[in-house]
Amino acid sequence: MDAETQQNIQPLPPFHETNDEAPEIGGGPSIIQYWAKHTLSPEGPKLWQTLLHNSACLSCAWGTGGQKGGFTNEDGEKLQRCMKSVEAISSELKPAIAPHFFETHSLSELQQLTSMEADRLGRWSFPVILRAGKSHYERLSWDEVYAIAETAFRKSPERVASYSSGRSSNEAAYLLQLMIRAMGSNNLADCSDLCHAPSTVGLKQVFGTSTSMVSLESLKKADCVVLAGSNAAYNHPRLMNELIRLRDRGAKIVVINPMMETGLVKFGSPAFPDRLLQGAEISSLYLQPIPGSDVALFTGIQKALLEQGLVKEDYLKAHTDGWEAVVEQARSTTWNTITEICGVSQPEIAAAATIIGTSERVVFGWAMGITQHENGVDNVVSITNTALMTGNAGKEGAGTMPVRGHSNVQGFGSMGVTVKLKKEIQEALEKLLERPLSKVQGYHTRDLIEAADAGKVDTLICLGGNLYGANPDLTEAKRAIGNIETVIYVATKPNVGHFNGLAKQNTIVIPVLNRFENPHKTTVESGNNFVRLNDEGKTHLKDADLISEVEFLTTIAHRILGNEPVDWRKLQDTKYVRQLIAQTIPGYEKIGAIDDTNEEFTIDGRLFTEPKFATPSGRASMFVTPLPTLTLPKPQDFGVPASTPGITLALMTGRSYSQHNTVVYKIGDHYRGIPHRNCILMNRLDAESVGLDAHQRVTVQGDAGKLENVEVIYGAVRPGAAVMFYPEVNVIFKARIETRSGTPAYKRVPVFVYANTAT
Repeated sequence: MDAETQQNIQPLPPFHETNDEAPEIGGGPSIIQYWAKHTLSPEGPKLWQTLLHNSACLSCAWGTGGQKGGFTNEDGEKLQRCMKSVEAISSELKPAIAPHFFETHSLSELQQLTSMEADRLGRWSFPVILRAGKSHYERLSWDEVYAIAETAFRKSPERVASYSSGRSSNEAAYLLQLMIRAMGSNNLADCSDLCHAPSTVGLKQVFGTSTSMVSLESLKKADCVVLAGSNAAYNHPRLMNELIRLRDRGAKIVVINPMMETGLVKFGSPAFPDRLLQGAEISSLYLQPIPGSDVALFTGIQKALLEQGLVKEDYLKAHTDGWEAVVEQARSTTWNTITEICGVSQPEIAAAATIIGTSERVVFGWAMGITQHENGVDNVVSITNTALMTGNAGKEGAGTMPVRGHSNVQGFGSMGVTVKLKKEIQEALEKLLERPLSKVQGYHTRDLIEAADAGKVDTLICLGGNLYGANPDLTEAKRAIGNIETVIYVATKPNVGHFNGLAKQNTIVIPVLNRFENPHKTTVESGNNFVRLNDEGKTHLKDADLISEVEFLTTIAHRILGNEPVDWRKLQDTKYVRQLIAQTIPGYEKIGAIDDTNEEFTIDGRLFTEPKFATPSGRASMFVTPLPTLTLPKPQDFGVPASTPGITLALMTGRSYSQHNTVVYKIGDHYRGIPHRNCILMNRLDAESVGLDAHQRVTVQGDAGKLENVEVIYGAVRPGAAVMFYPEVNVIFKARIETRSGTPAYKRVPVFVYANTAT
């Protein structure tokens, strides 16, 4: 077949059969309806005020907001808020939890709440404590908060730890890591350990830097985007606008996902009113590999590139090291091996290679469908190998682009909230603190859980996030956190972790101001390396006893560490914090003057518009990526009799349409036709092969537990795979870890599905 025919081989994937409840396009009128409902409601004026506030979006890392205006992205484009922005803001605009609420609601009652119910309790508005042996949270004075915190943080440094999420600012992140390191600990676990850490590890070893090399401006110049393991239509809706524009000017979009996501086939964006009802075409080619087989698929694409004469060998010789072994692996691996592992046919793979190899500028983007595997780093490296073999790294409109989740999760890593601190930052911090940092290896998130489970952690401060809910094996997570003497949660809203992740002695919740309420300016970093400046604001809550994260952290640090060599009280001035960031964080030099210039900026040294990379040699390093061996257990491996009728599947955990991280806004998933959270989305052929019907109730058994009365929903997932909702499904599986990054394998969870006994 000719190239043009190959390029359009299947915008709709082979396993596209869905259910009657699922719509034909993503986005569409439902977005407008949601906006209208919320902006015309009693919260509407405050919602609009917040949307227009000069602060970065609370939701994803596709950065929007800052000094150019609340609706403006980093390329200066207007009208760039989305439904997820409204959901996140609306959640923060809830009333305060009533002063006497915890007197009438016991802990056992609160532990029955779902994520959505916990979020809807309202805003934390006063500090509370749950003491050992007590059945109720109770209000706590600030004097007692600091007295308990001071005792807790005076424990041996190796027994003190933190966990954080991307909800907070760069300034709070910098202060958190500075305080923990000044205390002599390196235990700086972060939510990124559970998601994009394989991207950080893989990109660092290939290019010498661990973030996107593609700016928003550069993305607009692409002729092709390969989007792997990402459901941007749910989680990064504003990215969809860019994909629509690219398609309009003739660019190709190759989507790689075991499940057909409706919004990645067609998406109706309010930015394009003429196509809001019918949707704009997104995918030019949609591939559905077996979960966990991405290395095999990309090796196949590389093999097809070789066979079609589309590998740029001159580029490889001039700008890469190790390319010969990668090329030889692709050449020598048989098509039978590749297609058997990945489940994608040779013609489909060849079509992808034609699109990629004949496009002048290709951007490779990916999310957690690539990283959350036992071989997540290999998955990332296989993508970088493909980019390099086609010369698509180090030029405008091309390169690698991990699509980050939370709005400042990348900023936390930049600020040094990591157990793998860059040498340059370490040296700068040692100069600032006038002494060496601890040489003891810190705990990333999974190490933290295991250390706590072994009784090695006394004190934990959680700056945002949901450490309990985000981890696999919730029974283990609950037990581990329960071994910690003091846990301090710093939060704006309740989550299930506040009621289930309870300390041995004292569990404290500190109510803080959110990003658009802080009395001082702050900054955040987008996934495309752009630093946004957030204006001051004020809270809608009346008579609330709130504090800013910056004030809380610096007060604790002052009580523990005094004034030498850092004047922690002075660090309550975020302008001064930014000056320290400029001195100690490479690429962030411009932040020292941002209060005077109001100049938002792209971080130096991360975007590559020529093939000279941040490695010692200036050349990219290529590595052979082993093909995965993908097997599934037998029923008896789950403790189920071999005679039990059922099916073993590779389960992918995922978020629903109205969900942000572990926070659930609606119980159903409109786009997948799923009515509630206790469902399993299966291919009809899989279900029927073992006598299961649509809407039948089944048991889903993992290696750590089971969920019962789960409703079967037919959906457009490839045979052998299934989808259930995170974080609820985390309870049934143990953590299988990608050892180089510490990230658990959430995207290939072996489960056995069988009919409930009663049916």
